[in-house]
Amino acid sequence: MLPYRILERKRAGMRLSPEEIADVVRGAADGSWSDPQLAAFLMAAAIRGMDGDETVELTRGMLESGERWDLARDLPLVTDKHSTGGIGDKVSIPLAPLVASCGLPMAMLTGRSLGHTSGTADKLETIPGLSLALDRRRCLELLEQCGVASGIATPAIAPADRKLYALRDATATVSSLPLITASILSKKLALGAAGVVYDVKVGNGAFLPEPADARELARMLVTTARDLGGKAAALVTDMSQPLGRWAGHSAEVMESLALLEGRGPEDLLEVTFALALEVARLVEFPLTREDLERAIASGRARERFDRWAALQGADPGWLAAPHLPLAPVERPLLAARPGRLAGVDTRQIGLLMVEAGGGRPRPEAVIDAGISLHLKARLGDEIQAGDELARLYLRRDDDRLAAAFSGCFEIADEGAAPPLIAARFA
Repeated sequence: MLPYRILERKRAGMRLSPEEIADVVRGAADGSWSDPQLAAFLMAAAIRGMDGDETVELTRGMLESGERWDLARDLPLVTDKHSTGGIGDKVSIPLAPLVASCGLPMAMLTGRSLGHTSGTADKLETIPGLSLALDRRRCLELLEQCGVASGIATPAIAPADRKLYALRDATATVSSLPLITASILSKKLALGAAGVVYDVKVGNGAFLPEPADARELARMLVTTARDLGGKAAALVTDMSQPLGRWAGHSAEVMESLALLEGRGPEDLLEVTFALALEVARLVEFPLTREDLERAIASGRARERFDRWAALQGADPGWLAAPHLPLAPVERPLLAARPGRLAGVDTRQIGLLMVEAGGGRPRPEAVIDAGISLHLKARLGDEIQAGDELARLYLRRDDDRLAAAFSGCFEIADEGAAPPLIAARFA
C-alpha cells in the first residue's frame, strides 16, 4: 500500500483497515516507511484518534514485529506487572519477591528513567553486581529457581514500538492514549505472562494527571489486552504526592528492602498488596492479605529477594549487609507557616531531582543514585511553622535548588490526601 494513501485517509479521520495498520507497523520495523511518514502517521493518529479496533490492530502488529517469549506456555501461572510511573514508585522491587515467596512466579521487563520519573532498571542497577541482561531461556531458568526474573527488554522485542516510541517523543504525540496502549501492551504481551496487572498513576506527579485520562487508559489497557487473548486488570493509584517516604534511586532500593522486612511505609505497602492480590486473582491463584503479611513477618519475602538478586549476580557481601550511600549535603526543607500540607507539586519534584543529577535529562546521561529526597510530611498532615517537611540530599550545596524544592510544598488552612486507589478495572 502507498504510505501517501494511508496518511491521507487517517488525516481525514477515516478508520484504517487491519491491512493498512499492518503496513504502517511493517514500515516502522523494516524501514520502508521514512521517519517523516511515520511522524505524519503519529500526528494524524493523535489528532484524529484511533478506535478500539484500530488500537487492537496497532498493538497486534507491534507485538508481532519481534520476539514473543510466551512464558506462560512453560509456566502457566507466571505473572507480570506494569506501572505508568511516578515519583517514589518503587513497587516493582518488592512486589515480585513478595508474591514469589507465596508461590506465585513473577517476571518483569523493566524500563529506565523517562522525563520526570525514574526507572526500575536504573534503581536495581545500584545494587553491586546485579545484571539485568535477560533472554527467554535465562528468564525461565530464574523463574524455576526462585520464582522471580527481572531484566531489560531486548531490542528484538517489539522493534516497531522502539522506532515509533522515539518518534512520539520528537513529535509531541506521547499523550495519545491509543499510542500509549499499543506501546505498553506490545512489550507486555510479548513477554507472555498468564496475567498482567497495570498500575496507572493519576495526580500531578503522574504521566496522565487528569483522572478521566488515567481511567480511560486503564480501561483501554484491560480491554485491548483481552481482545488479544491476554488476562489483564488495572488499578488507578494516586500520584499527587511521592509514593513512600523516599525518592531517589539508592534510597528507593533501601526503602523496598525495608518493606520486605516489615518496616515499609503504609501507602507503599497498601499499593504493593493491592497489586499482588489483583494479579493473583487474574490467574486464579489463592492468595490473601494474611498470606502476604505472613511472608513478610516470617522473613520469607526478604529471603526471596536475596535469593533472586544473588542469582542475577548481586554481590553476596552486599546482600548480607546492604547499604547504598546518600549524597553528602543535607538540606532540611522547613514549613514557613502553620496549617496543613495541602499540596505537593510532585511532577516538579521529579524534574528538580533530574536537574540535581538524580535523573537522566538525556539518554546518555549518568545518574547520581545518591541524590535523594526524604519526605517527612504527607498530604493532610497538620504542620507547625519550622517543621521539617522533607530533607534533601545533594552532591553539592545549592541554595537555589533547595529553595525550588521547598516551593513544591503548599501549606494552607485545610488539606487532605486523595484516595490511594482511585479505581479498578478488571
